[in-house]
Amino acid sequence: MAPRTTALPLPELTGTTAVVTGANSGIGAATTLALARGGARVVMACRDLGRAERTAAAVRRAAPKAEVPPVRLDLADLSSVAEAAEEIGETSGGVGLLINNAGVMALPERRTADGFEMQFGTNHLGHFALTARLLPYLGAGGPARVVTVSSLAHRMGRIDFDNLNAEHGYGAWTAYGRSKLANLLFTAELARRARLAGLGLTAVSAHPGLAATELGQAGPRMAGRAWAARMKRATRLFTQPASAGALPVLLAATDPAAPDGAHYGPAGPLECRGGAGPARLSARAKDPVTARRLWDVSAALTGVGPGLEPA
Repeated sequence: MAPRTTALPLPELTGTTAVVTGANSGIGAATTLALARGGARVVMACRDLGRAERTAAAVRRAAPKAEVPPVRLDLADLSSVAEAAEEIGETSGGVGLLINNAGVMALPERRTADGFEMQFGTNHLGHFALTARLLPYLGAGGPARVVTVSSLAHRMGRIDFDNLNAEHGYGAWTAYGRSKLANLLFTAELARRARLAGLGLTAVSAHPGLAATELGQAGPRMAGRAWAARMKRATRLFTQPASAGALPVLLAATDPAAPDGAHYGPAGPLECRGGAGPARLSARAKDPVTARRLWDVSAALTGVGPGLEPA
């Protein structure tokens, strides 16, 4: 597949309902705007409804016909995930596209409302539970697609089933890499199970390369390291804007030739920036045994059965 340097033109998306988590800023906001311009109704699933409303207003200014209803979703609270999925299902009917984009990165050690390590709980378990709860609505009006946003950092990730929740030591970047690797293993196993179940559901993933977003500033701020936050801002000189980082996500969301389990990223050197095209997965991201075990562990931890029987 030749690399694409632009996400446009998107296919006709009128009549498609898309759900984008973390749609109020960064990659999520850029993705929301592009999908809305393409005619999709985009549900903005965000933790902060005030920020979501402001972003929705900006989207409507850029695309006056855009339908971008916000829904409150806190991925670090499984009760919020359940409420958001119910609201989306009741107001949307069918969902044609789910983009699991929201995330946290390299935070000081924190716990979710349910006691999980914050990065694993938010980036992986929250999206696992959301996808599971939306499964009855995915594809209700035709073929559906789930895009899960990972990171180049997945390559340093390892799934340690004895320390998923950092009970035996915590490293901010170790936990982040683990959560991003979990995103890819989840994608592979979702694709496998949906295929075996005969569902019209395609599961793919993407990463934005090095994109200038707010994601990298939260950790230093929470740790009280103002100098580190300033360094993060300085790195914007070497990164691409969120609109460019969104290109692989949009390609993953709309490429009609995307096979199950496909992975997209920037097409430039080292997949850091530039265009969009197929991206490389680490060997650990392609381990089917770990993917199946992680799926079972995730279902047990969240108490949410995705309704796809193991095979």
